[in-house]
Amino acid sequence: MSATNEFVIFRIEREYYGINIHHVENIEKILPITRIPYTKPYIQGVVNLRGNIIPIVHVRKRFLMPEKDFTDESRIIITHIGETKIGLIVDSSSEVLQLEASSIEDAPVIRGTNDQDFIRQVGKHDGRIIMLIDLPKVLGLEEADLTH
Repeated sequence: MSATNEFVIFRIEREYYGINIHHVENIEKILPITRIPYTKPYIQGVVNLRGNIIPIVHVRKRFLMPEKDFTDESRIIITHIGETKIGLIVDSSSEVLQLEASSIEDAPVIRGTNDQDFIRQVGKHDGRIIMLIDLPKVLGLEEADLTH
């Protein structure tokens, strides 16, 4: 890990999460989402973003948190791993932070938590704890197919 890493920070409820900026393409306001039948519960559907059809993961559903209505602050973070692009619906996202390697540590192992596997590391910044997500696991890319 280099001395400094940049992360796009987003919120779900009052908690802060981070995605390595190298995996973020852009951040969009909520777009019209077309539902797709017979998908996993956390797959919200797909959006047409400038001619590209992009699957959308609802992070609240993925983390088994209660749903709430979208607000003016709700965002879709368009991420990519290799050629795969997937959007993440989050409560808000408006910040890019640089975290020193010394302020990042491995996430503690807590048995019995549902989102434990989604958190790779924990960063500390100005008194805040920022959970750094394991993007492939959140996106469901460890599974053979997001739609089955």
